[in-house]
Amino acid sequence: MNIEVLKSKIHRVSVTQANLEYIGSITIDEELMEAANIIENEKVQVVNINNGERLETYVIKGERGSGCVCLNGPAARKVVVGDIVIIISYATMDFEEAKSFKPWVIFPDTRTNKLIK
Repeated sequence: MNIEVLKSKIHRVSVTQANLEYIGSITIDEELMEAANIIENEKVQVVNINNGERLETYVIKGERGSGCVCLNGPAARKVVVGDIVIIISYATMDFEEAKSFKPWVIFPDTRTNKLIK
């Protein structure tokens, strides 16, 4: 039996931009992506702490070290710059494998979106 489990989570980052005119997706600082083991084009769920909105989209790599978290296209209507969001990805795996799987979870500084070391 396979189940879906938490693979990666960027817990509480600030939205730095909302670009309605872009074709879609979420742009995330490459440094945050690597720390959370999220790759470009991976499907993610975005949960907005400020207004309760939840949406699914895919990831575009943003400039390394920029702190960029930009919702693009229609998703831009679900956030306001400064909102705090959680970015989550999931993986499907065997039930027994899932029992010992450890997800990548990071907790950036919400003021700067930089990794806390």
